[in-house]
Amino acid sequence: MDFKDNLTHFLAQSDGVGQTLFGLLVTMSVASWYFIVVKAWQGALMRRRSARFLQTFWNAASLDEVARYLEDHAPKEPFAYLTRHAMTAARHHAAHGAQRLNEAGSATEFLTRSMRRAIDEETARLEWGLTALASIASTAPFVGLFGTVWGVYHALLGIGQGGAATLDQIAGPVGEALIMTGLGLAVAIPAVLAYNDCARSNRLVLARLDAYAHDLFAFLTTGTPMGEPSPAARPTTAVVSGGA
Repeated sequence: MDFKDNLTHFLAQSDGVGQTLFGLLVTMSVASWYFIVVKAWQGALMRRRSARFLQTFWNAASLDEVARYLEDHAPKEPFAYLTRHAMTAARHHAAHGAQRLNEAGSATEFLTRSMRRAIDEETARLEWGLTALASIASTAPFVGLFGTVWGVYHALLGIGQGGAATLDQIAGPVGEALIMTGLGLAVAIPAVLAYNDCARSNRLVLARLDAYAHDLFAFLTTGTPMGEPSPAARPTTAVVSGGA
């Protein structure tokens, strides 16, 4: 029998516990691939939009031109969101001063807090789905192993009750039970790879965002152009591709 026939026979011979574990692995696999596909699509879209905004920002003649661009294009990626948040905070403090506790301090302190809050919000958005991927990657092998142990126990119990213990009658059910371990690994491996790739991409994005935040902060506090942007914030090919 091939793998499909072995799996079908194993599920037919399994009790409710084995079938529940199999259903759990299928659910985890579907959830894992959902996050993998969505995160990959979001990452590609974010990198393309970030590269477009950074090019527009550094080629702009003034902050007013950047502000008009942000009014026409709602921020949908970290760099534009941070820029809009920082510009709004700077103008608010300049116009109204410190009227509430969260506005206390100098203009630079208020701007620093506002930018840090925006970066924290973007960090939380980037980490969406990573907890689920990490949980699936760490638990799926154990779910599969438990399914194998339960399948072996169930098979040996049936053989013992039948009173026959030949090699053929033992090897078949035990071999089919090992399918659950294989399924657990098949679910966990893509989740592990996707989690590591997403975590590395997030670190790169946040490093570039932090470098860009330093340039933006200096620009807003001094009111003069920074000249050439820092290498980490400059819209290079690495920003578009997300790095190797």
